[in-house]
Amino acid sequence: MLLLIPLLLCLIFPPSTILSLNQEGLYLYHFKLSVDDPDSSLSSWNDRDDDPCNWSHVKCDSVTRSVNSLDLSNTNIAGPLPVSFLCRLRNLSYLSLFNNSINSTLPLDISMCHSLFHLDLSQNLLTGTLPHTLAHLPNLRYLDLTGNNFSGDIPDSFSRFEKLEVLSLVSNLLDGIVPAFLGNISTLKMLNLSYNPFLPGRIPSELGNLTNLEVLWFTQCNLVGLIPNSLGKLKKLRDLDLALNNLFGSIPSSLTELTSVYQIELYNNSLSGELPSGMSNLTSLRLLDASMNQLSGTIPDELCRLPLESLNLYENRFEGELPESIANSPVLYELRLYGNKLKGKLPKNLGKNSPLRWIDVSNNQFSGELPASLCDKGELEELLMIYNFFSGKIPARLGACLSLTRLRLGYNRISGEVPAGIWGLPHVYLLELVGNSFSGSIARTIAGAANLSVLIVSNNSLTGAIPDEIGWLENLMEFSAGDNKLTGTLPESIVNLGQLGTLDLHNNELSGELTQRIRSLKKLNELNLANNTIKGRIPEEIGSLSVLNYLDLSQNKFSGKIPSGLQNLKLNQLNLSYNRLSGDLPPLFAKDMYINSFLGNPGLCGDLKGLCDGRDGAKDAGYVWLLRTIFIVAALVFAIGVVWFYFKYRNIKMAKRAIDKSKWTLMSFHKLSFSENEILDCLDEDNVIGSGSSGKVYKVLLNNGEAVAVKKLWGGAKKEIESGDIEKAQVRDGAFDAEVETLGKIRHKNIVKLWCCCTTRDCKLLVYEYMQNGSLGDLLHSSKGGLLDWPTRFNIAVDAAEGLSYLHHDCVPPIVHRDVKSNNILLDGDFGARVADFGVAKVVDAIGKGTKSMSIIAGSCGYIAPEYAYTVRVNEKSDIYSFGVVILELVTGKLPVDPEFGEKDLVKWVCTTLDQKGIDDVLDPKLESCFKEEICKVLNIGLLCTSPLPINRPSMRRVVKMLQEVGTENLSKSGKKDGKLSPYYYDDASDQGSVA
Repeated sequence: MLLLIPLLLCLIFPPSTILSLNQEGLYLYHFKLSVDDPDSSLSSWNDRDDDPCNWSHVKCDSVTRSVNSLDLSNTNIAGPLPVSFLCRLRNLSYLSLFNNSINSTLPLDISMCHSLFHLDLSQNLLTGTLPHTLAHLPNLRYLDLTGNNFSGDIPDSFSRFEKLEVLSLVSNLLDGIVPAFLGNISTLKMLNLSYNPFLPGRIPSELGNLTNLEVLWFTQCNLVGLIPNSLGKLKKLRDLDLALNNLFGSIPSSLTELTSVYQIELYNNSLSGELPSGMSNLTSLRLLDASMNQLSGTIPDELCRLPLESLNLYENRFEGELPESIANSPVLYELRLYGNKLKGKLPKNLGKNSPLRWIDVSNNQFSGELPASLCDKGELEELLMIYNFFSGKIPARLGACLSLTRLRLGYNRISGEVPAGIWGLPHVYLLELVGNSFSGSIARTIAGAANLSVLIVSNNSLTGAIPDEIGWLENLMEFSAGDNKLTGTLPESIVNLGQLGTLDLHNNELSGELTQRIRSLKKLNELNLANNTIKGRIPEEIGSLSVLNYLDLSQNKFSGKIPSGLQNLKLNQLNLSYNRLSGDLPPLFAKDMYINSFLGNPGLCGDLKGLCDGRDGAKDAGYVWLLRTIFIVAALVFAIGVVWFYFKYRNIKMAKRAIDKSKWTLMSFHKLSFSENEILDCLDEDNVIGSGSSGKVYKVLLNNGEAVAVKKLWGGAKKEIESGDIEKAQVRDGAFDAEVETLGKIRHKNIVKLWCCCTTRDCKLLVYEYMQNGSLGDLLHSSKGGLLDWPTRFNIAVDAAEGLSYLHHDCVPPIVHRDVKSNNILLDGDFGARVADFGVAKVVDAIGKGTKSMSIIAGSCGYIAPEYAYTVRVNEKSDIYSFGVVILELVTGKLPVDPEFGEKDLVKWVCTTLDQKGIDDVLDPKLESCFKEEICKVLNIGLLCTSPLPINRPSMRRVVKMLQEVGTENLSKSGKKDGKLSPYYYDDASDQGSVA
């Protein structure tokens, strides 16, 4: 065979190439021709340089000048792997093709690469079974096949590796059992088999023979039974991870002999009994996570004396007190004990010696005062203590803890005034003090809480007026302060809270009138002002709050008529009882289901029992009176219609004249069949179809009968600059520029088409193709969700994935959307999907290949990838996470963030529900059961996309391929075990401890 290779190369390459390239150069050049190289990563591999040692990604021995290393990681190459030519490089010892799109099976002749000691083919698209010939590589020390689609058993031949030190098969589709013969590879230092759908099986006791092992990673391998005592013989073990399995029984005492172990992770099993004695032997232990088991007893003092950095024992059955020694740890940064039965006081010096970052002791029986030293090191980010018996006052020193992002002290017995510093913590986005005995007022220092999204202070004894500074909190989404003693009027500034979804101030002593400017609260979903002394008329403008579904204004002093505009709302709850309302009941509310909504209004008349009982007598006035009334009303309607037509016509003419005075600049990106005048003539309120943070959206019907959507960014930079808000002007203009720059050059069937843009100094218009069915989010989560059967949802997922894949892989340079969500996926008349809203999109190369930090976090709540929220890094993996959330929305029919999840978001809710209840409690009940197998496969893809580690998320190109395979093939059951889907675990340490 070796004699035929030169002859074969002579036939493939022209003589000039052969003369200029050496033998190894020819092999590499043929490798280049055999793969797809869309990014031209191998452009330097050419016959103009006869020495391949000068080529990119290639390294050679300094003496012999023969190729010994080939690193093609992250080069985006695709296609089958032509190993026959690579294995002709006799001294090739290092080969890495990490994170590419290498597909098909791994050829058996990989065993011809005799010199290999490092082989990394992780994060590709390889399929089939693992080649048994890999064990024939005599020098192989490192083998990483993570993140592929290998299936079947681990070959028996793997027991014969002679020098293998690292074996990583994480996140494949291996469905045999964890074999005992792996215990024969005595040279192993790292064994990683996590996230594979193995058959149920025990941990082989033979693994105790791997005395050189340093890492044993078996997360979610469908392991059952007891943890074998033999693991205690692994004296060099540093990382033991057996999480997310079905292990039961007690933790063997032999594990206390692992004197080198750095971290032990046993969470989410069914382990019981007490923590073993002898924990003091684990002098190297820094992380212990045995959460979500059935462990009991007390937390041993010897454990707390270890130099722990992270201790997670939440959701067990521990009792007793927390040892004082825990406060002496100099490195402890994470302490999560929620969901136990612990009692007593927290150690007085907790936090004084430790750089605590996350504390969650919720749902226990702790009592006493909060330690004042919790934030002495200035690093505390989350303090969660809900549902305990804490008392006393909040230490004033906590008000100076500027690092805090979440503070939850609800449902305790804490009293006194809330320190002024607490109200104004600049980074806190969740402040929950509900269900205590706090007094005093909401301090004006709340103006400094620029990041506050959720403020829950209900069921206390707060007094005084709500400060005007509450209107400065632009990110506030929920303000709940019911069951207090607040007085005064509702501050006018509250209408500035454009993100506000919940306003609950029931059972206070508020007075004054309700402002008509309430129409500015476009995202208001719940308005509860019951049991106050608010007077005046109910503003007609409430009827324009399109997403409002809970309205309770009962037991106030409202007077006048019920606004007819309330009939426009889709209310789940309406209560206007016990006010001073009068007049006729709007026709839509004259139904028995609303009978309790209007009681206690003596002047209110309607056809409901108990409303204006004398109304029936008026019906006997006779037909003459009725005809007279009809005639008078008709005359009035005619007169009003003439007047309305006159003023409407005059306003249109004036608007046209005003527009004509402006100097518009038109920039088109496609051949247009309309002029800017057609667009400008139709920008009135009657044509508004949506409103967002960046402007209004209009539907414009063109003269040719077609429709377009027009986004109007009114005010532009001029308005903000005149008011002194230059930063806001820059953000607004930046969004417009990003949208134009991105969409103006994109041509793809699954990206919304930008026809043109029109600009003046103080107004900017973007003209898009019109999408008849609106956004996926609006349709999926409304009463029209039934229109979306599973085939339609699946096609939407494929369309959106292809659009994002185009942005990531086909645009040069690649584009990161940064705000992928269901509301930014638009649907045409046939429910074809387009990705839209590129106001915060970024070109990857322009920001340093995705490694540059952004000044603000772009994205929407529930869709933001964990690493993006904390590192503010921008890359394609952030989009992939957000798209995974969209897939989960399609499968479950649920919102990404919902009160029913408690502290969890959709991703964590899905993972928890799958583990505890099974697949049937996750799937949208509106979906047809005949598609269950296909839906499960798509759900698995969504869970892959939402992996907490970016490196484990597939590329969008791979996502498209997986979705297409689901649609065209009847794949084997890879994610289902006994009718229960195995979730890809979502372990975000920053947001566990969820107790609603």
